[in-house]
Amino acid sequence: MEEKQTPFQAAVRPGLTIGLVSVALTFLVYFIDSSLLVAGWFGLVALAIFFVLVIFFGRQYRTELGGFMTFGVAFNFSFITMVVAGLISIIGGILLYQVIDPALPSVLAEQSVENTLEMMESFGASADSMSAEQLDEMRNSISDGFSLMGQIKSFGFALIFYAILSLITGAILKKKDKSLDY
Repeated sequence: MEEKQTPFQAAVRPGLTIGLVSVALTFLVYFIDSSLLVAGWFGLVALAIFFVLVIFFGRQYRTELGGFMTFGVAFNFSFITMVVAGLISIIGGILLYQVIDPALPSVLAEQSVENTLEMMESFGASADSMSAEQLDEMRNSISDGFSLMGQIKSFGFALIFYAILSLITGAILKKKDKSLDY
Protein backbone atom coordinates (compact mmCIF):
# COMPACT_ATOMS: atom_id res chain seq x y z
CA MET A 1 0.00 0.00 0.00
CA GLU A 2 1.39 3.39 -1.01
CA GLU A 3 1.81 6.00 1.72
CA LYS A 4 0.17 9.34 1.03
CA GLN A 5 2.12 12.51 1.65
CA THR A 6 0.97 14.99 4.25
CA PRO A 7 0.00 18.43 2.94
CA PHE A 8 3.27 19.76 4.36
CA GLN A 9 5.39 17.19 2.55
CA ALA A 10 3.45 17.60 -0.68
CA ALA A 11 3.67 21.42 -0.57
CA VAL A 12 7.44 21.77 -0.26
CA ARG A 13 8.35 20.89 -3.85
CA PRO A 14 5.62 23.08 -5.45
CA GLY A 15 6.61 25.89 -3.06
CA LEU A 16 10.23 25.64 -4.17
CA THR A 17 9.16 25.56 -7.81
CA ILE A 18 6.87 28.59 -7.49
CA GLY A 19 9.51 30.47 -5.48
CA LEU A 20 12.16 29.80 -8.11
CA VAL A 21 9.76 30.86 -10.88
CA SER A 22 9.09 34.07 -8.94
CA VAL A 23 12.80 34.78 -8.48
CA ALA A 24 13.52 33.99 -12.14
CA LEU A 25 10.70 36.31 -13.25
CA THR A 26 11.98 39.09 -10.98
CA PHE A 27 15.54 38.77 -12.27
CA LEU A 28 14.34 38.59 -15.88
CA VAL A 29 12.39 41.82 -15.45
CA TYR A 30 15.36 43.35 -13.61
CA PHE A 31 17.64 42.61 -16.57
CA ILE A 32 15.11 43.88 -19.11
CA ASP A 33 14.14 47.10 -17.33
CA SER A 34 14.43 47.42 -13.56
CA SER A 35 11.78 50.17 -13.41
CA LEU A 36 9.17 47.55 -14.34
CA LEU A 37 9.64 45.99 -10.89
CA VAL A 38 7.48 48.79 -9.41
CA ALA A 39 4.94 48.82 -12.24
CA GLY A 40 1.46 47.91 -11.05
CA TRP A 41 0.79 45.56 -13.94
CA PHE A 42 3.93 43.53 -13.13
CA GLY A 43 2.67 42.89 -9.61
CA LEU A 44 -0.73 41.78 -10.94
CA VAL A 45 0.85 39.46 -13.52
CA ALA A 46 3.14 37.95 -10.88
CA LEU A 47 0.19 37.45 -8.53
CA ALA A 48 -1.85 35.78 -11.28
CA ILE A 49 1.02 33.41 -12.15
CA PHE A 50 1.48 32.65 -8.44
CA PHE A 51 -2.24 31.90 -7.97
CA VAL A 52 -2.51 29.73 -11.10
CA LEU A 53 0.55 27.68 -10.13
CA VAL A 54 -0.77 27.05 -6.61
CA ILE A 55 -4.07 25.81 -8.05
CA PHE A 56 -2.24 23.68 -10.66
CA PHE A 57 -0.08 21.98 -8.04
CA GLY A 58 -3.05 21.69 -5.68
CA ARG A 59 -5.03 19.81 -8.31
CA GLN A 60 -2.09 17.48 -8.84
CA TYR A 61 -1.99 16.78 -5.10
CA ARG A 62 -5.76 16.22 -5.01
CA THR A 63 -5.37 13.67 -7.82
CA GLU A 64 -2.62 11.94 -5.79
CA LEU A 65 -5.06 11.71 -2.88
CA GLY A 66 -7.61 9.90 -5.03
CA GLY A 67 -9.44 12.90 -6.47
CA PHE A 68 -10.89 14.18 -3.20
CA MET A 69 -9.58 16.67 -0.68
CA THR A 70 -11.11 18.36 2.34
CA PHE A 71 -11.01 22.11 2.76
CA GLY A 72 -8.54 21.79 5.66
CA VAL A 73 -6.08 19.74 3.63
CA ALA A 74 -6.45 22.10 0.66
CA PHE A 75 -5.89 25.14 2.90
CA ASN A 76 -2.82 23.59 4.53
CA PHE A 77 -1.34 22.60 1.18
CA SER A 78 -1.93 26.06 -0.29
CA PHE A 79 -0.62 27.94 2.74
CA ILE A 80 2.57 25.85 3.07
CA THR A 81 3.17 26.16 -0.68
CA MET A 82 2.83 29.94 -0.49
CA VAL A 83 5.04 30.26 2.59
CA VAL A 84 7.83 28.20 0.99
CA ALA A 85 7.50 30.18 -2.25
CA GLY A 86 7.52 33.44 -0.26
CA LEU A 87 10.68 32.44 1.60
CA ILE A 88 12.45 31.66 -1.68
CA SER A 89 11.22 34.96 -3.13
CA ILE A 90 12.42 36.98 -0.16
CA ILE A 91 15.85 35.35 -0.35
CA GLY A 92 15.96 36.30 -4.06
CA GLY A 93 14.87 39.84 -3.21
CA ILE A 94 17.51 40.19 -0.51
CA LEU A 95 20.14 39.00 -2.96
CA LEU A 96 18.96 41.46 -5.60
CA TYR A 97 18.54 44.53 -3.40
CA GLN A 98 21.36 43.99 -0.90
CA VAL A 99 24.07 42.10 -2.82
CA ILE A 100 23.69 42.34 -6.60
CA ASP A 101 22.49 45.95 -6.93
CA PRO A 102 22.43 47.90 -3.65
CA ALA A 103 21.66 51.13 -5.55
CA LEU A 104 18.47 49.64 -7.03
CA PRO A 105 16.20 50.42 -4.04
CA SER A 106 16.74 54.17 -4.40
CA VAL A 107 16.10 53.97 -8.16
CA LEU A 108 12.91 51.97 -7.58
CA ALA A 109 11.80 54.33 -4.82
CA GLU A 110 12.18 57.30 -7.16
CA GLN A 111 10.28 55.47 -9.91
CA SER A 112 7.56 54.51 -7.46
CA VAL A 113 7.17 58.14 -6.35
CA GLU A 114 6.89 59.18 -10.00
CA ASN A 115 4.25 56.47 -10.60
CA THR A 116 2.32 57.68 -7.54
CA LEU A 117 2.42 61.30 -8.68
CA GLU A 118 1.24 60.31 -12.17
CA MET A 119 -1.63 58.36 -10.67
CA MET A 120 -2.57 61.30 -8.45
CA GLU A 121 -2.63 63.58 -11.49
CA SER A 122 -4.79 61.11 -13.41
CA PHE A 123 -7.33 61.35 -10.57
CA GLY A 124 -7.24 65.13 -10.74
CA ALA A 125 -4.97 65.84 -7.77
CA SER A 126 -2.06 68.16 -8.41
CA ALA A 127 1.48 66.94 -7.74
CA ASP A 128 2.22 70.48 -6.54
CA SER A 129 -0.15 69.94 -3.61
CA MET A 130 2.53 67.83 -1.89
CA SER A 131 5.34 69.59 -0.07
CA ALA A 132 8.99 68.66 -0.50
CA GLU A 133 8.89 67.16 3.00
CA GLN A 134 5.96 64.92 2.07
CA LEU A 135 7.73 63.76 -1.09
CA ASP A 136 10.92 63.02 0.86
CA GLU A 137 8.94 61.12 3.49
CA MET A 138 7.22 59.09 0.76
CA ARG A 139 10.56 58.39 -0.94
CA ASN A 140 12.15 57.31 2.37
CA SER A 141 9.28 55.03 3.36
CA ILE A 142 9.39 53.34 -0.05
CA SER A 143 13.18 52.95 0.19
CA ASP A 144 12.80 51.45 3.66
CA GLY A 145 10.60 48.75 2.15
CA PHE A 146 13.58 47.54 0.12
CA SER A 147 15.90 47.35 3.14
CA LEU A 148 16.62 44.03 4.82
CA MET A 149 14.26 44.79 7.72
CA GLY A 150 11.67 46.20 5.32
CA GLN A 151 11.67 42.99 3.32
CA ILE A 152 11.35 40.89 6.48
CA LYS A 153 8.44 43.06 7.66
CA SER A 154 6.76 42.78 4.27
CA PHE A 155 7.04 38.99 4.51
CA GLY A 156 5.18 39.19 7.81
CA PHE A 157 2.35 41.08 6.11
CA ALA A 158 2.55 38.65 3.19
CA LEU A 159 1.78 35.78 5.60
CA ILE A 160 -1.60 37.39 6.27
CA PHE A 161 -2.16 37.74 2.52
CA TYR A 162 -1.10 34.11 2.00
CA ALA A 163 -3.64 32.98 4.59
CA ILE A 164 -6.43 34.86 2.83
CA LEU A 165 -5.33 33.56 -0.57
CA SER A 166 -5.14 30.03 0.89
CA LEU A 167 -8.75 30.31 2.01
CA ILE A 168 -9.70 31.09 -1.58
CA THR A 169 -7.55 28.35 -3.12
CA GLY A 170 -8.69 25.90 -0.46
CA ALA A 171 -12.29 26.56 -1.44
CA ILE A 172 -11.40 26.06 -5.11
CA LEU A 173 -9.39 22.86 -4.54
CA LYS A 174 -11.65 21.05 -2.07
CA LYS A 175 -13.71 18.23 -3.44
CA LYS A 176 -15.96 16.09 -1.31
CA ASP A 177 -16.46 12.38 -1.94
CA LYS A 178 -20.25 12.25 -2.30
CA SER A 179 -20.25 8.45 -2.18
CA LEU A 180 -19.51 8.66 1.55
CA ASP A 181 -22.79 10.49 2.20
CA TYR A 182 -25.51 8.10 3.37
